Amino acid sequence: MFFLVFKENSFGGSSILVEESQKVSLTGPYAIVRHPMYVGTIVMVIGIVLGLASWWTLLILVIQMPVLAIRILDEEKVMEKELVGYKEYEQKVRYRLIPYSW
Repeated sequence: MFFLVFKENSFGGSSILVEESQKVSLTGPYAIVRHPMYVGTIVMVIGIVLGLASWWTLLILVIQMPVLAIRILDEEKVMEKELVGYKEYEQKVRYRLIPYSW
């Protein structure tokens, strides 16, 4: 998932920042959900939980989900203000992580 995301959008990173030449990605996984890299992260953590077969590792997922939701909401506020065309993109691709849900 990470490779698909970076193929479509080379501006992904750990900080919430809009680059001067950045454009809204409308193809690949971005045509389905607005935050496909986070989807990949969730799938990876679920795989770790299942692979380790430990209920303790489930705690990672429980902590990660609300933190990720807060980050997504903060990121979208920045993108709406600073990235040309992002508001229209939100109208076109309605779901952040899970189609027909959120």
